[in-house]
Amino acid sequence: MFPAFCCSLFAAVWVTSSMKLDTSGLESASFLSGASNTELLDELSTAPSFDIPNATNFDGFQKEAIQMVKPAKGTTTLAFIFKEGVMVAADSRASMGGYISSQSVKKVIEINPYMLGTMAGGAADCQFWHGNLGIKCRLHELANKRRISVTGASKLLANILYSYRGMGLSVGTMIAGWDETGPGLYYVDSEGGRLKGTRFSVGSGSPYAYGVLDNGYRYDMLVEEAAELARRAIYHATFRDGASGGVASVYLVGPNGWKKLSGDDVGELHYKYYPVVHDTVEQEMVEVAE
Repeated sequence: MFPAFCCSLFAAVWVTSSMKLDTSGLESASFLSGASNTELLDELSTAPSFDIPNATNFDGFQKEAIQMVKPAKGTTTLAFIFKEGVMVAADSRASMGGYISSQSVKKVIEINPYMLGTMAGGAADCQFWHGNLGIKCRLHELANKRRISVTGASKLLANILYSYRGMGLSVGTMIAGWDETGPGLYYVDSEGGRLKGTRFSVGSGSPYAYGVLDNGYRYDMLVEEAAELARRAIYHATFRDGASGGVASVYLVGPNGWKKLSGDDVGELHYKYYPVVHDTVEQEMVEVAE
């Protein structure tokens, strides 16, 4: 006895072989080209002729072609929840492989006055879909007379990205905000993945940022302490990761909305965390006057 899918296959082949092309709808359209139904039917039924590319390993050819045009990306973004709200920070460097294309990219995107999104991956993909999410959140607010929750906004973005899965999008973002239930933080990526958590870091510099965050994170931090932790984590990531750099921007999302706390050049932060210390000279050679 054949499996069910084999029976379905045989049935589909039999139906296909017994079907005939219905040309009754072409009679009224024959005047457009002045051709008869028979000539038009012959043109439609004739298979197009073209040369098929000669590739012995088509899967390998496809992977090589994608890697050839796919630029390397790098960034460092982070966010964490503490008692005063959500702290969000990011660097500002955009790179294409070993080439630094910009040092002033805005990687923290304002979705609405109470919600922020971070940008990691393809800059165009992140900017467009965050803007699209902002429009949808505003329409939800107008329709329901209340702001959308952080949970709802992150789910909305995850559903949109999932519908485009496999089409080349590159998005790794965090949705951070404050709603009726308090602070909220979600990670969303272009595969449709969605995670809820208290602290995340996304990008090529995230392993270094996680090391600083895990060492210094406490829920009961003051705003100044949390901002300094976020700033220090971004700096150390830029120090070790060549694809991260520029300006370390720090934002706070609280019950009154978001506000930017600081934006410091990581080159200046380096001398703040590692001040230049002049070593004492043990022995100095001097010329002896004759």
